[in-house]
This record gives sequence, C-alpha cells and structure tokens, in this order.
Amino acid sequence: MTRIIAGAAGGVRLEVPGTGTRPTSERVRESLFGALEPTGMLDGTAVLDLYAGSGALGLEALSRGAASADLVERAPKSAALVRRNAARVAKASGREARVHASAVQPFLRGAGARYDLVFLDPPYDLPGDALTADLALLAPLLVDDALVIVERAARSGAPDWAAAGLRPLREKAFGDTALHWGEPDR
Repeated sequence: MTRIIAGAAGGVRLEVPGTGTRPTSERVRESLFGALEPTGMLDGTAVLDLYAGSGALGLEALSRGAASADLVERAPKSAALVRRNAARVAKASGREARVHASAVQPFLRGAGARYDLVFLDPPYDLPGDALTADLALLAPLLVDDALVIVERAARSGAPDWAAAGLRPLREKAFGDTALHWGEPDR
C-alpha cells in the first residue's frame, strides 16, 4: 500500500501501477520530505513531478503545502491512475494537481510555467544522456532558488548536473536507491 504520509491529505491511499514502475518507498519519501519541510520548499511553491508513476511525490508535496503540482506521466493507464490519485488528494486537501499524459521531453519543451521544486524519478534503466537531456530542458523552467531532486539506482551514479546547467547540492543512498539534489547554476 502507498499512502500520503502527512499534511492535509495524510493517510489517503494511493493506487500504484501494477507493472512498469517502481514507486518511491515510504521510507525514502519520509526522509525526503523530512528534509524538505524545514527548508520552506513546500510552502506555497510550484511543484513538477516528472515520470510521476503513481504521483506520490508531487501529491505528497501538495498535501504538505505546495500551491500547485504538475504531474507528468507518459503511460496512458498510469496517467489515468495518477488522475484518480490526484482526485483523492484534492478531496482531502482542497488542492488540485494537473496531470499531463505526456512524455517528459515534449512536456518540458511546451511548458510555460516556472517551478520551485522538481522531482524526477525516471526508470532505473533510463540512460544517463537521456536524463541529462531532461535536466537541460528543465533548467530554463526553474526559478533562481529552485530545487531539483532526482531518484535513481545507487549504482547509476549522480546525474551530469554541469552538462544540464545545474549544480549538485547533496545526495543520499537508501539501499539500491539514491536521491540526488541539485539547483540552478546561476
């Protein structure tokens, strides 16, 4: 079972796709959001969740005070599932997410919004150069003090932040999962 951990929609259960995704574990989400809350990065911010899967990361941020969340998921069945999860969170929190049934790069090329906080949780087998291309398209959409968090297999190593116009902040491993934090290099 996956659920929203805390905030206005705390305890709301989320559906997860049956195959083809790897939902972020509750332990990793708890650690991630425990680190984010004291920074103020969840208060009234614009959030983008790329490779949304179930939408758990973006919806958790919305539950904890983000002003808006765009959730991007390419697979039609998963995007429909994210819409259902977003409706559950909206009912509990009064905050609605926008769900985009799109691949990441076309979405980023057409996005007109600017973001404070971005989560990227691509498939573990996504090649590093594809991730770098995603980050390079994302960089112009970030506000100056934005935060970008990438979840990857620990064995994959850190993203190539510099090639995307970003710089690393920190990283933390949780078994075979690693979170990499970055920010605009401005």
